[in-house]
Amino acid sequence: MGYLVAGLGNIGEEYAFTRHNIGFTILDAWAQASNVVFTPTRYGDTAEISFRGRKFTLLKPSTYMNLSGKAVNYHLQKLKIPRENLMVVVDDLAIPFGTLRMRAKGSAGGHNGLKSIDYCLASEEYARLRVGTGNGGFAEGHQVDFVLGRWLMEERELLPKISEQAIEAIKCFAVEGIGKAMTLYNHSIL
Repeated sequence: MGYLVAGLGNIGEEYAFTRHNIGFTILDAWAQASNVVFTPTRYGDTAEISFRGRKFTLLKPSTYMNLSGKAVNYHLQKLKIPRENLMVVVDDLAIPFGTLRMRAKGSAGGHNGLKSIDYCLASEEYARLRVGTGNGGFAEGHQVDFVLGRWLMEERELLPKISEQAIEAIKCFAVEGIGKAMTLYNHSIL
């Protein structure tokens, strides 16, 4: 059974290690832990991982955040993966740092990557794992500086733990279902 896990972020050195790229960070950690490497494909880099009879295609879109839907839709079609086997990993500044929140569906909540996926799939009915970044105390309208900012040193030290829990949550989603994954992993992990 195939699954597409899309970790959202922006390509380019200027976006590396920013809060907005937490999707890339988590997928990179998963690939490294599994001893696989990403290879360039159309609209992004992909890697394949197997776990308990499930085949995961990890996707880091190369379309930039605002056009993520183009990459996600292309790979769903190409790999013939049903939408219920899609998991999108995104940053969320409305959730405290170190908190995971998985949902079976939902609104984009102002996230441009999710808006693009909603548009391209013509649906909000796909699973997503929101990874809390907190908002750094920035007022609404000025938060772009925060999400595009680099992690603080103390935050960066906690990223491996956050990534590990996010990976386990995605595996649980595929093996035991989203209900069980939400029960086990929707909390602060710090």
